[in-house]
Amino acid sequence: MGSDVIRVLLADDQALIRGGLAALLDLEPDISVVCQLDSGAGVAEAVTEHAVDVAVLDIEMPEVDGLTAAETLRETRPECAVLIVTTFGRAGYLRRALEAGVRGFVVKDTPAEELAEAVRRVHSGSPAFDPELLTESLSAGQNPLTERERQILRSALDGSPVRQIAKSLFLSPGTVRNHLSSAIGKVHATTRTEAATIARDRGWL
Repeated sequence: MGSDVIRVLLADDQALIRGGLAALLDLEPDISVVCQLDSGAGVAEAVTEHAVDVAVLDIEMPEVDGLTAAETLRETRPECAVLIVTTFGRAGYLRRALEAGVRGFVVKDTPAEELAEAVRRVHSGSPAFDPELLTESLSAGQNPLTERERQILRSALDGSPVRQIAKSLFLSPGTVRNHLSSAIGKVHATTRTEAATIARDRGWL
C-alpha cells in the first residue's frame, strides 16, 4: 500500500451498510478501508493500531455512539480526521458534531463518488458538510436542554411512566416531573412524549 493511500476506519453497527460502504470506498485507488467496527467502543485504540487517517463513524451505535467516539479521538488522536456518515441528518446532531471537532458530516444516501470526495476533503484538512443540513443547523439554534433533561427525555421516548423513569435514573418522581416540565417548556411542546420526539428529531438527545 502506497504512502499516499488514505487509511480509513469504518464504524457502523449495521453490518450490511458497513460492508457496502467499505466496498464502495475500496474501489477508489487512493482509499483503503483498514479496519471495521460495529460500535464506537475501541475506535481510538483501532485508530492507533491501524495508523488510520480518517475515521468514518455512524452516530447511533451501541456502547459508544459516534459523537462520543469523535470527542475521544479529538483528545487522543487529533491528527485523525473524523467524517460522520449517518442515516439521521438532524441539525442538532450536526451542531454536536461540530462541537466534537468533526471535519465532515454527510448522510448515507450520499452518492458514492461524493462520499469518497468527502473522505479526501477531511483528510486534506478541508470541511465536508452537507450544505442544506449546515444551514438548518445554524437556524435551529443551540440545544436548550441540560444534560439531566436530555437523560430524562431519552427515557421518556418510549412512553415510560414517570415512576419508572425515576426508578431507572435513581431520582424521585417529583424531580423527574420538574425536569420534564422544564424540558417541555424549552422545546415548546405540550406533553413529555412530544418533547422527547422534538428533541430527538433535532438531534438534542
